[in-house]
Amino acid sequence: MAERVALRGYETSLDRAGLALGAGGLLGGAFASLLVALGGTPTPLAIAVGFLIGMVITAMAAVAVAGPLWLVAHALGRRGPGAAMLVGAVAGFALFLGGQTYGFGLYTMPATDTQTLIFRWISAVATSLILSGMSALIGFTMWRVAYRRIW
Repeated sequence: MAERVALRGYETSLDRAGLALGAGGLLGGAFASLLVALGGTPTPLAIAVGFLIGMVITAMAAVAVAGPLWLVAHALGRRGPGAAMLVGAVAGFALFLGGQTYGFGLYTMPATDTQTLIFRWISAVATSLILSGMSALIGFTMWRVAYRRIW
């Protein structure tokens, strides 16, 4: 019995990882099209384009940013849903924060005073926290598609 408990964990395969990437992309595209539909005066074409662009960018971000983080978690044996949500949230937070702060201040920013810069960073952190929740949901969805429990 002790050996059986010690071997419990999660496993995946290459085909399930591909399906998980597709599922994450679809969820990201659905979220992007929802944002397009809620903003301004959307047209069906704009919503469809938002879906396609959101799907591609989500899949690319999952591979380029969350992928290396997940490989570390996978190698450390942290393959559960909590780890997947944490990796998704951290990757999403970093991407959205970097995008709103000119690469964390590494690139030339418009001229601004200190008070405006502080509010820009506060707004960027708050927005990134909200969007990291969506990224955590995408991470959980991808984990659910990719992994199966070992008994």
